[in-house]
Amino acid sequence: MSTPNGNDTLARLAEVIAQRRGGDPDKSYVARLFHKGTDAILKKIGEEATETVMAAKDGDPKKLVYEVADLWFHSMLALEAFGVSPADVLAELERREGLSGLEEFAARNLKAREGDGT
Repeated sequence: MSTPNGNDTLARLAEVIAQRRGGDPDKSYVARLFHKGTDAILKKIGEEATETVMAAKDGDPKKLVYEVADLWFHSMLALEAFGVSPADVLAELERREGLSGLEEFAARNLKAREGDGT
């Protein structure tokens, strides 16, 4: 028996979100947000991001974990809405692994400039 990891947890959560997406909005919070539309999901992400910042400023680790969990959950709803999987995000993080943040930022800026033709 293998020990579950974060990838497994995110994959299972993504499956649950996908299953509940088209459910009854009166019985499922996920279905309710999807029924309200993408703007409602994005608004919740903004709210949860703000609450995450506030928890961090308060310096309460338990509160921070709780708020980050809410932020991740609502971000997972946005991923589902746009047909993106947690594996896509994890692959991007893995791609960045070992890169300096400054190097990665510079590479993105160069790519953007090349795309603009400037």
